[in-house]
Amino acid sequence: MFLLGILRLNDSTFYRSMSHSMTTSENETKSFTFPSMRTCVFLLVLFFPFGCRQAQDLDPELELANFTSDGCSMFIDGTFEKPELWKECCLLHDMAYWRGGTEEERKQADLAFKACVEKKTGDPVLAKLMYEAVRAGGAPHFPTWYRWGYGWPVGRGYKALTAEEEKLADEKLEAYRLQSKQAR
Repeated sequence: MFLLGILRLNDSTFYRSMSHSMTTSENETKSFTFPSMRTCVFLLVLFFPFGCRQAQDLDPELELANFTSDGCSMFIDGTFEKPELWKECCLLHDMAYWRGGTEEERKQADLAFKACVEKKTGDPVLAKLMYEAVRAGGAPHFPTWYRWGYGWPVGRGYKALTAEEEKLADEKLEAYRLQSKQAR
């Protein structure tokens, strides 16, 4: 009903009908007119990217992307003296984020990340800053490349992996590790 109200507001005849009073006979004969083509296209473009799939409809064989990491997304990987000082922490964190899972698993991944950064740097303030950044920006509902569960399509949210999904994720991570070893 709300959507029909919005569509009705975009209809130019709506405003003309408001400029004069309606009699009972006009009310009875007046019917709904479809919105303009521009309004329909606008709504289609607005809602099309989100689709209608739900997490339970996903096929793990087709939907889990290969693992990728950009290091510390939108943050430096280390200091000027040691440019990759905490990059390993970011890689391990990315592995957990790519895989996804429950809200509790995300919280544990973020705490492990914080502990790793603090251990590598000896700087609890930096570790807390990086922890707060991933807590604020890494929710699974954001359509970003660094969100929780980024290996899965947007919309999965917080969902425990099935045994099949766990196996697939492990296989893809192992393939990544072998490829990385060969590249060195």
